[in-house]
Amino acid sequence: MLPIGLENATKLITYITKAEKEYICVMETHEKVNVSIVKEIVEEFKGKIYQRPPVRSSVKRRLRTRKVFDIEILEEKDGKLFLLKISSEPGTYMRKICHDIGIILGTGAHMRELRRTKSGTFTEEGLVTLQDVSEALYMWKNCKDESDLRKILLPMEIGLCGIPKIILDDNAVDAIAYGATANAPGIVAYQNFKKGDLVGLITIKGEGIAIGKALVDSNNIQQMKKGEVVRPNRILIKRDVYPRAWK
Repeated sequence: MLPIGLENATKLITYITKAEKEYICVMETHEKVNVSIVKEIVEEFKGKIYQRPPVRSSVKRRLRTRKVFDIEILEEKDGKLFLLKISSEPGTYMRKICHDIGIILGTGAHMRELRRTKSGTFTEEGLVTLQDVSEALYMWKNCKDESDLRKILLPMEIGLCGIPKIILDDNAVDAIAYGATANAPGIVAYQNFKKGDLVGLITIKGEGIAIGKALVDSNNIQQMKKGEVVRPNRILIKRDVYPRAWK
């Protein structure tokens, strides 16, 4: 699965691609191996691992660290085929994990199939195929029927799920659209976050305003009568949608 942003939503894709990923892959060992031995070795891949990208990769092949949050064997067949479920940081190569498991086993191994099942807040639930998109576009363009298109498109604000959010008063929205920082007086409600965290700014109606870095801990906001709270990195809302309450 691959989240795709349209128009203004493309601004969120950078953050979504940096979120946690989950994969299902088939690993084939080059000789028969007892599943209990494979399980022991798989456990060693949990946590921080060293990994050098494969020869055929789009990044520089230098040794780097990646974190594997979880890895487990879902199925085993004939002592050679192992169905693995892996969740990890972005940029972790599954085929390299299979290759490295094979080296430790002493038999060699390679990845036969791979499917991404989660990218940040997006999962396979509600997944559509490119054929679905193509047919929906055809109906919209040629039959003026946008019902199918509306079924497969999601609001941009779904991309803000998984990060803390701040709700801003309507009078503070347009200033943010012009690049101002989010200040304490304009805050209506907020979730817990720490200084330096990525925070989403939304309107009272739930519309995405911007995404940016927190300048203070959320614990400090209640005591703040003025001052900057979030400096936006990406503005999501158009200018002049809300009344201009600033000079």
